Amino acid sequence: MENTESISAEEQTNIPGEAQDVNSQNGGEVDEATILQKTIDNLKTVFDPEIPVDIYSLGLVYKIDYTKEDKTLHVDMTLTAPSCPAADFILEDVRQKLVSIKGPEKVDLRLVFEPEWNQDMMSEEAKLELGFL
Repeated sequence: MENTESISAEEQTNIPGEAQDVNSQNGGEVDEATILQKTIDNLKTVFDPEIPVDIYSLGLVYKIDYTKEDKTLHVDMTLTAPSCPAADFILEDVRQKLVSIKGPEKVDLRLVFEPEWNQDMMSEEAKLELGFL
């Protein structure tokens, strides 16, 4: 089961959210490393309401990629379970955080369930926070 969502630049400007200040290079163009770091920083502010750990540390983010040619930020993520009751809330929060990043004109957010998430995907900090260590 897969859900793909693309967000255009027009939608990006109409979504309320905190704009990110990004150091730009190359005549106003934001470099890829900065975009990827801002993406990680923003994803670390998204929490599953039932778990006091951010989705990045939980290992729910499988891929972050930026395509410079079409200025698209690609993010593949999953949930702790396909039937997660907070799925809509989490995905909307992720979407808002991603479109607030300066540089990308489009966001391709994909919800994937392969590979299946398991507790081994969590960071050491997340395991410690949740009492698994």
